[in-house]
Amino acid sequence: MMISKIDPISNTILREKSMNSIVDWFDLNKQSFYTLGWSYLGNQQQMEELFYQAIIKVHKEIPRFKSQSTFDTWVTSIFLNICRELSEDRSLLTRVERDTRQDIFKALDQLKEYERDAMLLTYVKGISKEEGAQLLQVSVEKMKETLFSGIRALRNEMGEGALHNGCKDYQKNYIDYLERTLDRSRKIDLEKHIYHCPDCQADLATFQDVMVTLLNLTDRLEDLHVPSGFMENVKDRLAEKEKRRQQKNKKRITVGLIFAAIFALLIGLEIFTGAFSKPYYTWTEDDQELRAFLQQDLGERLNLEAESNGVKIKIKSAIADDVQTLVFYEIEDTQEGNQYFMDQFNGVFVKNEHEILNTEGYQGYNPPDFDSELNKDEKNVFHGKISLRPLTSDKGTIKLEITKLMKLIRDSSDQNGFSAYGNMEYETGEWNFEIPVTKHPSEEYALDAETEAEGIPIRFEKLTIAPTATVLQYGINNEQTEKRIEVLEFNHLEVNNKKVKADMYGGSFFNTQQDVNWFTFQRHFAPLYGEKPKEVNVQLESVRLTFDDHKTIELDANQGYPQTFEYAGSTISIDKVEIGQPTKVEISNHENRSYESLNFHVVGEDESEIGPMEMNSEGVLVDKNGVEYNLNEPISYEEIEQPHHFITVLSTELHHNTPGEKVIPKRLEIFGYNVMKYLDEIVKISLE
Repeated sequence: MMISKIDPISNTILREKSMNSIVDWFDLNKQSFYTLGWSYLGNQQQMEELFYQAIIKVHKEIPRFKSQSTFDTWVTSIFLNICRELSEDRSLLTRVERDTRQDIFKALDQLKEYERDAMLLTYVKGISKEEGAQLLQVSVEKMKETLFSGIRALRNEMGEGALHNGCKDYQKNYIDYLERTLDRSRKIDLEKHIYHCPDCQADLATFQDVMVTLLNLTDRLEDLHVPSGFMENVKDRLAEKEKRRQQKNKKRITVGLIFAAIFALLIGLEIFTGAFSKPYYTWTEDDQELRAFLQQDLGERLNLEAESNGVKIKIKSAIADDVQTLVFYEIEDTQEGNQYFMDQFNGVFVKNEHEILNTEGYQGYNPPDFDSELNKDEKNVFHGKISLRPLTSDKGTIKLEITKLMKLIRDSSDQNGFSAYGNMEYETGEWNFEIPVTKHPSEEYALDAETEAEGIPIRFEKLTIAPTATVLQYGINNEQTEKRIEVLEFNHLEVNNKKVKADMYGGSFFNTQQDVNWFTFQRHFAPLYGEKPKEVNVQLESVRLTFDDHKTIELDANQGYPQTFEYAGSTISIDKVEIGQPTKVEISNHENRSYESLNFHVVGEDESEIGPMEMNSEGVLVDKNGVEYNLNEPISYEEIEQPHHFITVLSTELHHNTPGEKVIPKRLEIFGYNVMKYLDEIVKISLE
């Protein structure tokens, strides 16, 4: 049974609350969590997503950690919730992947959620019943009852002992008896009863068989090795999240003599009338985006300040609408010459989020603008903004708590302008604000237009013009099964001859449940507030497609490799088929790149004997003009024009369910492939 390690860095995590320390903790405990995650997902592609989401969630929630439970138990509860969410999203698993999981996992999937959770936590994660009860928020007795009902249900799912029914008064002691934790008097009483009761004999025997199956499963899962480079891939994704930024070229407005004269006049009038304080603050605001909001009377200057450890944060203003709530800030290092910025997902919390914000609403992402002239002026001051969810009412006060800031390390050798993730530094403290906010209305316009992308219908349903964003709602038809759109990208939106670019980070699935044959999405663009649209022009940019195209290739390790075959307009090479522990199958496509990635599965002589599959890949990044980029070097993705990511090598390692046995691969089954197509179409929609 796998027991979680008591690691020495938990106290460091709780003290520093840093992303690096959390990543290190997961790295130390990756085996037990990988095993638990695999029990729910059984899919290598989802495992990285699981760890990625769990680390971010732990980092976000760690200020709320209470010492009533151990750190390991608390993290496990977060990890478990994400396991449930990903396992419920069946769209991430192909039908074949679901059908080829081991029988024991299929049976576990059929249990009630709380039964499955209790069994996996106890027999796979290896935590005590007391910890499991605390984690699942039940009593210890309820935990034991759940384990008993789970094992009995699992026994029935596996077709073992469904007709056996022992005496209820003695069944409750089965688990403690088999685990040898039953006190002596009850143990003797149970054994005497079993000796004279054939029903209980058969019932206990089949019950024991299932527990042995679970323990054997645990032993096999302990041999499930975390793939090499697994945590490095997770760290790379976290680094990319830290480093994302928008490419902007802002120019500071030069104040001329005419403005100086008008400014002097207004100041003079202010002395006598007090009527021009708003224009004064508006026109002297250095942040051009905030200045535009203030000039349209969409917010007010707040200048709320809080200081901790020599770092002063000023909340300059907050702009709220039906789409999101933007908070503009300024951070000054009053003691040293450092620049700090906020990561809205890291050390920033709304204490009254559930009372004031729509927790189901959209939360945008606004990467810090490191290259703006405003942020290059002063070495110890940084200006930025974060996006919060929209308000639930017209007015309210946001209680914002900030516990950590990220330090900007300017590095001339780094084309991204600041240090890599591994060298990121933080400043911790306590900054608290109460921010008064008023929600401004949006205008919605019904759209009625359709087009096609690669033969798949697309319809445009609604345009929302809000102060902070322009939102296009559209639908994609999902009736075709052999070909479907996964992602539709836009270049820009044009309304009344004004063009606004698509927000690189502003898009979401919007399930309206109005039509089962359509998926509904929303895409965000720059603001067009105040416009009354007569015509809307939508510039499509690209589409990512998934094709279902089945092909079976027979495998024989005795044959000579490499061997090639044709598929989807490409020549694919089977480079390696090696039987061993593990068995390895490698395929590649370095030349005719008509697809970006494959969806495939390797089948052995006996499918039920195949255990976990580990997959690794190599690839190349190619932009729209055919220029290739080395993925081993720093890449600014925002500067690359519509890149393709082609998988060139796919390596699969097959493990047998029985330790010491070898998987004999019989065939390679390809289900389909993914590809990106460029689009140049402009869809014109009239609202008159």
